[in-house]
Amino acid sequence: MKNIEALIADGGDITLGAIHPIECAATAADGHNCVAMLVRREGETLKALLKRLDQAIAQFYADGETIDEINGA
Repeated sequence: MKNIEALIADGGDITLGAIHPIECAATAADGHNCVAMLVRREGETLKALLKRLDQAIAQFYADGETIDEINGA
């Protein structure tokens, strides 16, 4: 989870939990940008969700593209 570690080391943060009406989501921000907002899939483990979050952060670092599953963007 090197990308999550890098984000946090640079002053960013991640959040796991409910965002009404979503039962479980994972979000990442770097202090200036929302990097990723993921919705936990049915049957998905927290470990798998964190792995997807790490990959979404890597994508943001590579090309500036954010993933937003919460708002449908």
